[in-house]
Amino acid sequence: MNLLKVAICGGGRTGHLNAILFKQLPNVQVSMHTHNQEVIEHHVRHTPMQALLPDGSTLSARLDRVTSDTKAAVEDADIVIITVPAHARPQTLKDIAPHLTTSKPVFIGAIPGFCGFDWLAEATLPDRPNVVIWGMKDVPHTAFELTPGRSIKMGGGKSQLYVATHAREPQTARRQLEKILTRLYGPCVTMLDHFLEITLTPGNPIMHSSVIYGLIGPYGQWHRKIFPQRMCWWTECPELGAYFLERMDQESQELCAVISQRLGIDLSSVKSLKQEIVEAYGEQIRDPSSMLSILRTNQAYNDILAPMVPAADNRAGYVIERESRAFNEDVAYGLVLLVEMAKRFDLKVPYIEEVLQWSVAYMEGLRDSALDYFPRQWPHTTSAAA
Repeated sequence: MNLLKVAICGGGRTGHLNAILFKQLPNVQVSMHTHNQEVIEHHVRHTPMQALLPDGSTLSARLDRVTSDTKAAVEDADIVIITVPAHARPQTLKDIAPHLTTSKPVFIGAIPGFCGFDWLAEATLPDRPNVVIWGMKDVPHTAFELTPGRSIKMGGGKSQLYVATHAREPQTARRQLEKILTRLYGPCVTMLDHFLEITLTPGNPIMHSSVIYGLIGPYGQWHRKIFPQRMCWWTECPELGAYFLERMDQESQELCAVISQRLGIDLSSVKSLKQEIVEAYGEQIRDPSSMLSILRTNQAYNDILAPMVPAADNRAGYVIERESRAFNEDVAYGLVLLVEMAKRFDLKVPYIEEVLQWSVAYMEGLRDSALDYFPRQWPHTTSAAA
């Protein structure tokens, strides 16, 4: 079996867990690119990384390279997996672009691939015929309780992993990518026909924003109040959050239907969020009868804390963090994109727009967003449907 060189860009939860799992495989070399000095120092001290599995067992690994040197991390990679938040991807792609090999195919992908990663990569990596752009619909496993450079806790895993390539990629590249990902993740990899199946799949942008809106939005129980303690995203999801999530999910499905009809693209794989979660986690969900019960009883979601920081001015308790990925990624690169896509088809999405407008105000404005790279002429350009 040939040596497979994997570069992971991102030293967060998903990056750590994937790196450890890959190092359990034969003939797989793993490099991690991160600016977290704590992770780098642990590697220099030969501290093994550990993954704590749901059954209580532990996997250990020593990565081949952990570095902040972009060139050293990616220059000989066969596949580059970007796990940084969507708002960090533009700079990450700009940083790695000059150092990618030109002597062989290089598969550049994002996990997860939402927020229009194919458009971003196309815009950032022009004139690179050996680069194959891809994305995975969701993370392979939930991951939490990260101790950088030392340990990560693995939650529930997906029964199927769905992957798409940019529309420009030939079938030969798709087959080669499928072979590589099957080697890394096992026989659960399914190739999708179109990247829009990932871009339009309901996920974190509507999940996180609806729950936050239900908690601290104008009608939330904790509006302008301080939480006495940190709370879990899903096991403590408020009814109002689930209410908005269901309606935002419905609007997302309506957007899919319009795009499918107007562009002649089969988006039947883009299911409702409720169906997506039930199919992904199966028996890990004790009560699948409603959106609220699904979120509250999914064992894979247990113990996942909402993004909170201590309240200011020495007040006791916690508030929702404005600088979290739930805003900088899910709102600025997720909800913004959905609203703009709907606008271009003259489709009204009032629930998504309501949550977006409130979220942007809570963030105190957008610094950047998916509109920075979303094709201006979409859907009328030939490659824009990618």
